Amino acid sequence: MRIRAAILDRMGVPGPYAETKPLAIREIELLPPGRGEVLVRIGAAGLCHSDLSVINGDRPRPMPMALGHEAAGVVEELGEDVTDLAVGDHVVMVFMPSCGHCMPCAEGRPALCEPGAAANGAGTLLSGRRRLRCDGAEVNHHLGVSAFAEYAVMSRRSVVKVDPALPLDEAALFGCAVLTGVGAVVNTAQLRPGQTAAVIGLGGVGLASLLGAVAAGARQVVAIDLADDKLALARELGATDAVNARAGDAAEQVRAATGGGVDVAFEMAGSARAMELAYRITRRGGMTVTAGLPPPAATLPLPLVNLVAEERTVKGSYIGSCVPTRDIPRFIGLYQRGRLPVNRLMSGKLALEEINEGFDRLHEGKAVRQVVVL
Repeated sequence: MRIRAAILDRMGVPGPYAETKPLAIREIELLPPGRGEVLVRIGAAGLCHSDLSVINGDRPRPMPMALGHEAAGVVEELGEDVTDLAVGDHVVMVFMPSCGHCMPCAEGRPALCEPGAAANGAGTLLSGRRRLRCDGAEVNHHLGVSAFAEYAVMSRRSVVKVDPALPLDEAALFGCAVLTGVGAVVNTAQLRPGQTAAVIGLGGVGLASLLGAVAAGARQVVAIDLADDKLALARELGATDAVNARAGDAAEQVRAATGGGVDVAFEMAGSARAMELAYRITRRGGMTVTAGLPPPAATLPLPLVNLVAEERTVKGSYIGSCVPTRDIPRFIGLYQRGRLPVNRLMSGKLALEEINEGFDRLHEGKAVRQVVVL
């Protein structure tokens, strides 16, 4: 079938993207789903920094590539051997397919699936195949999803069935921002009621982790960002304290407000400087969690003596250490009960043709989560 999709031909194109248009809306060919795959009509797809990091070249991927990984849609066709879904089911996409058989999957850690990671790095589906063609040449898939398009073919293991009562533009946020942010709180850090937390970087994932900390019963949640408007939103969402990271004494402000530091500091900005700040504001015996994705060459010097003498923990979190088939329905249930107001994260809705302008706003920090509605 012929579909319209946003295609990136080369990385590192300078902005503003509204003028240089690194993403071209093209009509391409989408092949039918193969064994273990599904065809999904995309309803909505969120703009995420993980997409932006491919556009700007921070996270190199094979070109050309059809971008988009945070999305929701409706199943239109089932490939061979897909028996647990039906046409018409509403699904949320997961940007790390899990094979179910490798050692991490067997240990209940599908976010670390080895075949899934290899397929994502190669720009293929979990099967190793590419189902996209443009002018006769293959087009790479983004994280097994490629959701900035009218339709997408993906592995059955890249989708989770969800409640059809949930609007698709809201459901899309659960595939990345909520899964990663809330998951980092409840799965990676296992934040307990009454503990204290700080969140550095108030994008979609950061604000989702803030919502997760509030829902988990944190008695104090410190929001940290460079933008005062995001700090104001964080207060509306439940932050007890807000600190602008531009302040030269930001770490001292947090330690003073929390009596020596927080139990868990979450770095969600994807920068070494933010991670350093997160480490500095973590109390003795506390945990520093990072779910940000900095450029591959970024490094962090740590005072190693603190790890021992203060019994510190530094922990990475990918996809919120989630089991998506378990956690996405749980998080949606919390949202539907009013415990996770993730709809407050949406900054606006876009048409597919407005996607380059949307990434300008994301790059400039003027948006939290914009959603392309198809």
